Amino acid sequence: MSKPIKTEAELIAMARAELKVHADCPDGMDISVLRDGDSWEFRASANEATAARPGYPECVAMLVQIGDHLSKQYDVKAD
Repeated sequence: MSKPIKTEAELIAMARAELKVHADCPDGMDISVLRDGDSWEFRASANEATAARPGYPECVAMLVQIGDHLSKQYDVKAD
């Protein structure tokens, strides 16, 4: 049985909503979807100032956990 399909924007919005609930992330963190064959994961990026702020490493770690969870539930829509 296949998983429901979401767009990258939908998945990123879901991740941002989860992060707001579970972590105090600094503004300026960009989230993207990295595809690898049939699987996908989130990637975080930020400028130096944002990455140096308190809580950024914890937010990245939480994003990885959220991605692991969502990637088991949803496939990403192909371009």
